[in-house]
Amino acid sequence: MRILLRLVALVVVLAIGFVAAIFIASEYGGEVVVVHTHDGAGEKVTHLWVVDDAGFAWLRAGMPDSGWLKRIDANPDVTVERAGQTQHFKAVPVHDPGVRDRIHALMREKYPTADRLISVIRDPNGSVPVRLEPVPG
Repeated sequence: MRILLRLVALVVVLAIGFVAAIFIASEYGGEVVVVHTHDGAGEKVTHLWVVDDAGFAWLRAGMPDSGWLKRIDANPDVTVERAGQTQHFKAVPVHDPGVRDRIHALMREKYPTADRLISVIRDPNGSVPVRLEPVPG
């Protein structure tokens, strides 16, 4: 019985450690932007990685049912805080596998260790890249 309790405790500690490692990697693994989206109840804030490609900033939803992705599907007007600057964008999900693979490669290049760790919990084929198109203001 004592061995079983120790095994259960070990599994719990490892699970907590894994979740903590993913959180640390996602928040401190490189440049993180703050994305403000809107739903019927008000503004929501999400911290995300960003890469630049072809003249645009790109985000990536690790899962197609991510809350922030659903919110931009309903309302693509977002505000992004990056490097001390705040800018308005139209967020455009792109469902092209070639674009998805290119954004994955850029994320892996910019956030190598953190991206490998995060990749454990997401299906790369289900990820959705999101292009940020500046809104003139």
